[in-house]
Amino acid sequence: MFDGFQLQKFDSGEVSINARVGGDGPPVLLLHGYPQTHAMWHAVAQRLAERYTVVCTDLRGYGDSGKPPGGPQAGDPDHDTYSKRMMARDQVAVMAALGFENFALIGHDRGGRVAHRLCLDHPNQVSRAAVLDIAPTHKMFAAMNREIAMGYWHWTWLAQPFDLPERMIGADPVWYLDGRLGGWGTGLDTYHPDALADYRRCFADPATIHASCEDYRAGATIDLVHDEADMDNKVACPLLVLWGGRGLVDKWFDPLAVWRERADDVRGEPIDAGHFLAEEKPQETTAALLAFLDE
Repeated sequence: MFDGFQLQKFDSGEVSINARVGGDGPPVLLLHGYPQTHAMWHAVAQRLAERYTVVCTDLRGYGDSGKPPGGPQAGDPDHDTYSKRMMARDQVAVMAALGFENFALIGHDRGGRVAHRLCLDHPNQVSRAAVLDIAPTHKMFAAMNREIAMGYWHWTWLAQPFDLPERMIGADPVWYLDGRLGGWGTGLDTYHPDALADYRRCFADPATIHASCEDYRAGATIDLVHDEADMDNKVACPLLVLWGGRGLVDKWFDPLAVWRERADDVRGEPIDAGHFLAEEKPQETTAALLAFLDE
């Protein structure tokens, strides 16, 4: 799936981060979402690598990156181990190890939330950023009503105390994973067989299940604390917002309006897809990203 890319490991100072690096030109960092790995970018990365140096990583807790224990039972009462602030630091460390102090940044789903935090905490490192199919975390919780809670039920369920969701998912992780991949706007036949196999392999690891739950626990706790402290701090670089025109973000939010509350320079458009834009509509997604990166 990643012809010409090299698989590398980086020490962020706290965890090992798994990455694929390929192409030549200005650097672009791609961050995946839940419940996937960097493999979600396979089609987009190949095209971007014709003009850019592309770095696709597994977030801490996902894929083949390190999975430190988190939560009160691990001496982490605030779930800070999986805060988006810590995840963003990992990514800055990877790019610094590659010699890139300034780079473009693209994040889907949870990776988009890491990208948002990275832009706020490390503004001098990001030249431009794109977020795919998300509304800001703080906005999501503030707007939560019956309809949104039913659509995003996994937000509150995965954030339940250890180890309720871990035990339930662990009973049949592949069934659970396939249900999420096939239930958020697309069918399983959309995914490249090698990518789907990678998702299934990684998500079957109990450490990944726990880490992903900690990601959502952090999202409902420490990430909101960080967001509330930064309500007057906007993303300074140009921000591209892409979202699925057949997805839940489009149904319940005005994506450009909500992101203009959090960033100074926002543009974007819907893609005729569900949630997984890069795999459902890779050509359209890549074209939009290239037009933005090439400005």
